[in-house]
Amino acid sequence: MTLTPNFYCDRICLNVLAGSKANAQAIYEAAEGHVLVGVLSKNYADIDSAVADMRDYAALIDNALSVGLGAGDPKQSAMVSEISRQVQPQHVNQVFTGVGTSRALLGQNQTVVNGLVSPTGTPGIVKISTGPLSSAAPDGIVPVATAIALLKDMGGSSIKYFPMGGLKSEAEYRAVATACAEHDFWLEPTGGIDLDNVEAILRIALEAGVSRIIPHIYSSIIDSASGDTRPEDVRQLLAITKTLLG
Repeated sequence: MTLTPNFYCDRICLNVLAGSKANAQAIYEAAEGHVLVGVLSKNYADIDSAVADMRDYAALIDNALSVGLGAGDPKQSAMVSEISRQVQPQHVNQVFTGVGTSRALLGQNQTVVNGLVSPTGTPGIVKISTGPLSSAAPDGIVPVATAIALLKDMGGSSIKYFPMGGLKSEAEYRAVATACAEHDFWLEPTGGIDLDNVEAILRIALEAGVSRIIPHIYSSIIDSASGDTRPEDVRQLLAITKTLLG
């Protein structure tokens, strides 16, 4: 199974959560394979059970698996790294300080490993203190270009920009997108993205020249009764993507 996500037109790959294995298959089909299906480490009692279950998920969706923390929980960082070492997914979600560990344990450079950075209220400046200890310390604030360089040093693939609150941090998001384009780094906008604002969020990144974009669309497209992501909403997300890219 391939370690590389299936980007539509080599630019955009969706990232959504699966509520079950059947839901994961339905999502994958709805997105015509242009998706990374998130499964959260936080939902498992231990590494062994997570690895066994995630391998089953991966087998059903041609390895389009995204190993998640669970709301960016830094306490899950080490568990995500070890799961990823054993499962070898296409995508790994990490706090900023967990990127190097995940890349080293993966033992290859094909899997996408993102690093979580957060808005600060100032365009061009981001918070990188998102790790298990650093998240409880005074904020670590750096220029976004520095954050990108640090992530590259650690073997990271992309910035996971979270929590965005949809377009509430638009000026900051634009600055991050511009920096990612200038420094040839991928971007993963995350937080508060829904069917109403996703087109604008993707358009900002595309017009900035970001080479590859992985938008995370979570709670807004999850059926609250079943806990499953709605396949019809994933189809709509793909349609929006196709419209943007032609």
